[in-house]
Amino acid sequence: MSMSFDPFSQLDRIAQSIFDTSRQPRIMPVDLFREGHQYVLNADLPGVDPGSVDVDVDGHLLTIRAQRSVGNRENGRWLAQERPFGSYMRQFSIGDDVDPEGISASYDNGVLSVVIPIAERAKPRKISIGSASETRQQAVAA
Repeated sequence: MSMSFDPFSQLDRIAQSIFDTSRQPRIMPVDLFREGHQYVLNADLPGVDPGSVDVDVDGHLLTIRAQRSVGNRENGRWLAQERPFGSYMRQFSIGDDVDPEGISASYDNGVLSVVIPIAERAKPRKISIGSASETRQQAVAA
C-alpha cells in the first residue's frame, strides 16, 4: 500500500513526541439539548471500552472520563496511526434546575448518552388565580 507524504501529519507526529501530547486528555465531541423535562447529552466515544467510561457528579460539576487503548500490533509496522488514543475528559457545570440524583447514562454503538432530568421545583407550573374576596375570607378564617 502506498501513501503520499503529508508534511503536516509529520509535524503533528514530531510535536507529539516533543510535547508528549498523548498523555493530555482529549476532548470528546458532544451534543447537548433539552427534550421535554430533561437534558440529553450525547458524547462520541468510538472504540472506547464501556468499562473505561466514568460519569461523576460532584456538586454542580458533571465529569465524563474515558480511556481508549492503542491497538496492539506487535508483529506489524504502522503505516498510518491517525486514530487518537489515551484519556478523554469533559466537564459541564450543572445548575440548581437539575435533579442530580436522577441522572442516568447508557453507552451504545460508541455513543455515550447522559440523561439529566430537570428538578420538579424548576419545571413550569400553572398558578391558580383567586378573587380578592376569597383571599380576605381565607385570611379572616385563619
